[in-house]
Amino acid sequence: MNTIKTINALFSTASHQQSPMKFRVSRGVLVSGILSVFATFLTAADCFGKPVVDYVNPMIGTAEHGHVYPGATVPFGMVQLSPDTRDNTWDGSSGYHYSDSSILGFSHNHLTGTGCPDLGNVLLVPTVGDLKLTPGEHPGEGYRTRFSHADEISRPGYYSVLLPDYKVKVELTATARAGFHRYTFPATDAAHVVVDLQHGIGNNVTEAQLTIENNRTASGYRKSNGWGGGKIYYFVMEFARPFDSSGVAQGGKDVDGKQTTGKETKGHFDFKTKAAEQILVRVGLSTVSVDGARNNLHKEIPGWNFDAIAKSASRQWDKALSVIDAETSDKNLKQTFYTSLYHTMVAPTLLSDVDGQFRGPDGKVHEADGYDYYTELSLWDTFRAENPLLTLTQPARVNDFIRTMLAHYKIFGKNTLPVWPEGGKETWCMIGNHAIPVITEAYLKSIRNWDANEALNDMIASTDKDREQLDAYREKGFIPTANGRQSVSKVLEYAYDDSCIARLAKALGKNEVAEKYAKRSQNWENVFDPSTGFMRGKNSDGSWVMPFGENEQDSINFNEYTEANAWQYNFFVLHDISGLIAKLGGDEKFAARLDEMFDTTVTIPNLAMIPDVTGVIGMYSHGNEPDHHVAYLYNYAGQPWKTQARVRQICSVLYTNAPGGICGNDDCGQISAWYVFSAMGFYPVDPASGSFVLGSPLFDKATLKLDPKFAKGREFTVIAKNNSPANAYIQSATLNGQSITRSWISHAEIAAGGELVLTMGPTPNKNYGTAPADRPSGN
Repeated sequence: MNTIKTINALFSTASHQQSPMKFRVSRGVLVSGILSVFATFLTAADCFGKPVVDYVNPMIGTAEHGHVYPGATVPFGMVQLSPDTRDNTWDGSSGYHYSDSSILGFSHNHLTGTGCPDLGNVLLVPTVGDLKLTPGEHPGEGYRTRFSHADEISRPGYYSVLLPDYKVKVELTATARAGFHRYTFPATDAAHVVVDLQHGIGNNVTEAQLTIENNRTASGYRKSNGWGGGKIYYFVMEFARPFDSSGVAQGGKDVDGKQTTGKETKGHFDFKTKAAEQILVRVGLSTVSVDGARNNLHKEIPGWNFDAIAKSASRQWDKALSVIDAETSDKNLKQTFYTSLYHTMVAPTLLSDVDGQFRGPDGKVHEADGYDYYTELSLWDTFRAENPLLTLTQPARVNDFIRTMLAHYKIFGKNTLPVWPEGGKETWCMIGNHAIPVITEAYLKSIRNWDANEALNDMIASTDKDREQLDAYREKGFIPTANGRQSVSKVLEYAYDDSCIARLAKALGKNEVAEKYAKRSQNWENVFDPSTGFMRGKNSDGSWVMPFGENEQDSINFNEYTEANAWQYNFFVLHDISGLIAKLGGDEKFAARLDEMFDTTVTIPNLAMIPDVTGVIGMYSHGNEPDHHVAYLYNYAGQPWKTQARVRQICSVLYTNAPGGICGNDDCGQISAWYVFSAMGFYPVDPASGSFVLGSPLFDKATLKLDPKFAKGREFTVIAKNNSPANAYIQSATLNGQSITRSWISHAEIAAGGELVLTMGPTPNKNYGTAPADRPSGN
């Protein structure tokens, strides 16, 4: 198959990028021509002069299977105040789906890009007319209301929508721990703000309480039994002006008094409004107590200036996003990039209150002393690219993430680092122990405001557990295949974790520990079958599971693989790629196997069995994380031009500036992080190695602004000369003015600051990056 011709043809029709604009005016140009060029220049100047926050389109990923939400939040905030268009289904994991045409209301916390639904706590909805306290299945049957995307505005820290059934304009903004609503009502004697504590996204309420404290304030809590087990969120809500009447209810009926407790807790706050009168509501959340929620609210929103809070949220986002300055004339590319960068900063999410208190994985209240405690750590997904990206864009916060992980270990009392904590509770979702690579990577990059020896001990204890077949992995060197066990994937991911334990131990001078875990990290060899060239499942006696023909290698198989088939896990040996190349017969055969993965016209026979396997190119699945490093592996075999072509193909085909512009679950920002790295021109195949493999940058120039507390340099810039959709191939490279022929750079080189200049061209330079000395080391 002629891979490069195929991809070049694809490039020639791609509209995702455009050539940089050039302005040249020669003598004798007609006045009209001068004016035309000048007008174009002004348009471009206006474009480039916009704050980077204005390039974010939070609607990207709200359609198809992206599972993100469009509502208001601040970077890594506890509160995500967003519309709920549904309260269940896989594609409703964030509470919102672009295909829906009605809104239930606006709740205060949401998951981003996950494959499981949860949260959706404390739903408010403004209504007009007869009071309705249940949502109904269709608009008109309850408080559910129609809406149109034409009447929505979504930007970082702000969301608004018109509810035509009620003629109410809704505006939302947020601080880290509080949400702020502004409702513009028509003239009516029957305006209501309904609170529904029965509502949740993919969870059931086990108990809720609502107390009307006075004629402007209500408080309470909501307990639920969703993903990860029981959670409790407390809240305080305050109105800018007194409500004219109010009530508490169970189900759809008012009950006497000012307080109610039960599984169907509702409430309503009623107003007589003038035309265009604005009713403002501010809501604080806490996992600790009502007093904690009140304190959070008053510390973060002490007044009633909605616009000031919205502007503050926008400024926080602009500061966070300005860490990368991406230069291009292609507005779509810029919006796709900055939206991806935005998505890498909406999770993990803050859990601790302003006073440091939080409810831990044991269900008890604890205090974070000198750091912020976080949750929504989607580590199986994010250790690959998002966590490495955050070491560059948010290094100070990485320290808090790791202190959270070490606190989780202590608090949980089960001798394990976090696997996938959500809402403060451990879900045990996915496989591996991927807090380990995140911690190791941070230490090796000198992000060390925590006890590394404690971390190493926690890593060892976590892998000494007998959960998830770790006992078989340690004793046999493989995991016998059984129903739903995902045996091969676990071996490969445990082996990578072991390699990271070895690296941290070595850095701490604990050579015996390092040798033990380095040796155990070679367990991947025990599931490699040289007769087929695939990672395969074994029976308890060590024999291969049979049969294993084309149908078996192409089919998704949960007994042996995690959300994948044999192809999609065949290259997951991040710490020993050179060893994998040798096993597959050397450079040419390894590259040919990669070609076959991408180019095969065979389809996955049972693709419909799992919706996570999306963004499919041949057998490659970009919508699921195990393949995210694969396009960069050609560099290790001395064929970097194929990586350059593949990266451009994936970026062009699978990322767009549209609601369906994320090809699969964004998984708390991982799919977006892949794009951020790839657009800049490099990617962390083996995150803990400190090396970045070069690809094909999308921007003419991208400047990463470094934190002086964690880096010697001020900026690291990648310049792509002659960049265009057709010019996808690196012809030559210089680093700080010195010619380099290698196809990788190090974290240390980035942190030192400087300039990487890549000269691009339309055909591969097969002399660049091909020599063994110029390749990433692979171990």
